[in-house]
Amino acid sequence: VCGVNLDSYDPKYKISNASCTTNCLAPLAKIIHDNFGIVEGLMTTVHATTATQKTVDGPSSKDWRGGRSVNNNIIPSSTGAAKAVGKVIPSLNGKLTGLSFRVPTIDVSVVDLVVRIEKAASYQEIKDVIKKASQGEYNGIVEYTEDSLVS
Repeated sequence: VCGVNLDSYDPKYKISNASCTTNCLAPLAKIIHDNFGIVEGLMTTVHATTATQKTVDGPSSKDWRGGRSVNNNIIPSSTGAAKAVGKVIPSLNGKLTGLSFRVPTIDVSVVDLVVRIEKAASYQEIKDVIKKASQGEYNGIVEYTEDSLVS
């Protein structure tokens, strides 16, 4: 994952770059963990439609929710992103959990990360650390804005 463990990549292996949710979550979790220490956390992703979802209601081999039409529903789903972060950041293994909501949009997803940290910090201090990281070591990987954006 860029910004997290890319330095350990060995080009003799052909690997994937993890999921879009993991690529969003891992750098942010690493910045927070390196600066404040994450004790535990919950991530929630609101995720756009994927190719594996049904366009009309029908049976699903995975679960009954997966059989619902993605065009008309917000569908709670599992995500492996939190577990994947524990694989690329071993010190976070078992500390994060997560859930996903699949929503009827063509593109765009968002990750919300709530953590309990070891080192006391204000909301402003956490924002300042993330902003500084986005302008330095994580430039091109993490972007920071306080603009009122929409998808």
